[in-house]
Amino acid sequence: MAYDIRELFARLIKCEAGGEGENGMKAVATVVMNRVNVPNGEYLRTGEGDLRRILNQPGQFDCMTSVLGGMPNPQTIWANPPEQIHYDIADWALAGNKILGAAWSLWYFNPFQPICPQTFPYNGTGSFSTRIEQHCFYNPTQLYYFT
Repeated sequence: MAYDIRELFARLIKCEAGGEGENGMKAVATVVMNRVNVPNGEYLRTGEGDLRRILNQPGQFDCMTSVLGGMPNPQTIWANPPEQIHYDIADWALAGNKILGAAWSLWYFNPFQPICPQTFPYNGTGSFSTRIEQHCFYNPTQLYYFT
């Protein structure tokens, strides 16, 4: 089933950050839109400013795949219908809003530990910016712009 872009974005927000509270969901939505609007680097080349292309980029969002590590993924956008708050946050992000701390971030992840690594991805293209709920957020380094 092909979802319209608002529905797809709301589903991703719920799946990726539904348990992180409103600020956590807004931070994840901010990162996604930062990837859509980045002026250069990998995300500009692969996404070309298109939200659907960013969301469907392989290996970026666990919720966008039905198989992880050879096993069925129980937490997908198809298994997590959004609620009104997820649509509201999608609309908020689509309108150009950003949450402080993640305003320039291109990456986030949950390290499942109390301390965030200083770089992520591990190729040095992201530098730690902030932690919001359980997710660590990373701004691009100069190296990112050569990817």
